[in-house]
Amino acid sequence: QLQASGGGLVQAGGSLTLSCAASGIVFSTSAVGWYRQAPGKQRVLVAAIPHSGKINYADSVKGRFTISRDNAKNTFYLQMTDLKPEDTGVYYCKADPGPLSADIWGRGDQVTVSS
Repeated sequence: QLQASGGGLVQAGGSLTLSCAASGIVFSTSAVGWYRQAPGKQRVLVAAIPHSGKINYADSVKGRFTISRDNAKNTFYLQMTDLKPEDTGVYYCKADPGPLSADIWGRGDQVTVSS
């Protein structure tokens, strides 16, 4: 199970940090990621920490967003700075425990950036 928090309303140029707390999985070896779904659009990857390899970011958020994790707290984060109206959407966290388990999605957290 994943529980996201930290969303809200912020002015353009502001910052927010989303958190996603995991339970019921082996978190330390899970790949994790954040996705965004804007109104009327498909859900897209924002940032992810894979099982191996480099952290990856959507081009639109590079240099502004940072994904990180704290395995001791079974939690991962998305630090968002210099927010833009186009960052508005519902943000979903996802964990991929590995090839023998299904992906797990959080319920989504609304982020609204006003201009």
